[in-house]
Amino acid sequence: MQQILDAILAGDTSAEDFAALDVPESYRAAFVKKDEVDMFEGQTSKEKDPRKSLHVDQVPLPDLGPGEALVAVMASAINYNTVWTSIFEPLPTFGFLERYGKISPLGKRHDLPYHIVGSDLSGVVLKTGIGVHSWKPGDQVVAHCLSVELESPDGHDDTMLDPEQRIWGFETNFGGLADIALVKSNQLMPKAAHLTWEEAASPGLVNCTAYRQLVSKNGAGMKQGDNVLIWGASGGLGGFATQYALNGGAVPVCVVSSDEKAEICRRMGAELIINRSEQDYRFWKDPQTQDPKEWKRFGKDIRALTGGEDIDIVFEHPGRETFGASVFVTRKGGTITTCASTSGYMHEYDNRYLWMNLKRIISSHFANYRESWEANRLISKGMIHPTLSRTYPLAEVGQATLDVHHNTHQGKVGVLCLAPEEGLGVSDQEMRERHLDQINRFRDL
Repeated sequence: MQQILDAILAGDTSAEDFAALDVPESYRAAFVKKDEVDMFEGQTSKEKDPRKSLHVDQVPLPDLGPGEALVAVMASAINYNTVWTSIFEPLPTFGFLERYGKISPLGKRHDLPYHIVGSDLSGVVLKTGIGVHSWKPGDQVVAHCLSVELESPDGHDDTMLDPEQRIWGFETNFGGLADIALVKSNQLMPKAAHLTWEEAASPGLVNCTAYRQLVSKNGAGMKQGDNVLIWGASGGLGGFATQYALNGGAVPVCVVSSDEKAEICRRMGAELIINRSEQDYRFWKDPQTQDPKEWKRFGKDIRALTGGEDIDIVFEHPGRETFGASVFVTRKGGTITTCASTSGYMHEYDNRYLWMNLKRIISSHFANYRESWEANRLISKGMIHPTLSRTYPLAEVGQATLDVHHNTHQGKVGVLCLAPEEGLGVSDQEMRERHLDQINRFRDL
């Protein structure tokens, strides 16, 4: 791996020289083990510790198939799907790998007794398979996490609807929390020249998810002037939603849980902020019963900020804890767009407020290649910025995942893979200087 790293750090290695590099037979990766899926039995979700389940060790290099690429991973990042994988909730991910293994010999490569995790990367293309024409060894890239087979007609209008759609590094093997990753070539996008490796790796999953959920015609179709309620507005997902609202002329109403997170939203340019810790909303009287009075109090606080206007779009991802309130506070004819459900999947809401007021619930799940490309283009143009707050080495991936599991982080948590230190990978210093304040806003707190 040192030869590969030296070629990347040299900065002037040709495509031919990259193509001539020997790719090792094994590489370092973070993974969970199939024979340990019961290790947390009897523990609550919060008690489950990713530091115990995530292992970092050498694994064999997978065979390269048609339409695929091997990428030297300089940096990656933690998403909530890595938390789910590491605590084996809501179910172990090995079932995904087993099903993938049944569709083809290429799919069979993924069905292993270990699962290499990670759905983000920035790095350099090492090898490409047959049929790859748009990318070559030496290209600096990031990857989005949509893996599709596209043999069914269902996926050709919107690839997210492909019957064999999977999230790479969560529902497939050979993810980005490793020194080498295996991706399909149509996952690759150009790395932003003004960002470091760790900054460039961090937007991936959450940036594309926020774009589809809020901006795309497949999501809420946000327009100028919309009041957009954003839960967790300074977090990995919400931080991008806040930027898209501001960038698109909407009015974000940012819900956060601390003064520090409120300050991040202000630095992004948001003005309407609700600190949940100060207001102490109790949307649930007990685990079975919600409190509509608290929904009404929440709605009153929103209208006090907006000049009496209700919410046009709710950017929902906490799920069970907040969904009833989200449906209630949305204006007549408004939209609740939902993904993830980090506080629980079994949502409950009063359907009278939905059906009698013609509100809509739109489901959203990651993004197709076009949406991902557009989201990445905005990163490259300096119109949307990374939300990276802290970076760990790959050896400490368990701690990085625990940070996200316990919500002790701001923005995104990055992971250095091959990159020996932070701050490397910038090739457009002039553009970086123009945007340095925005890039650093999450790191200052």
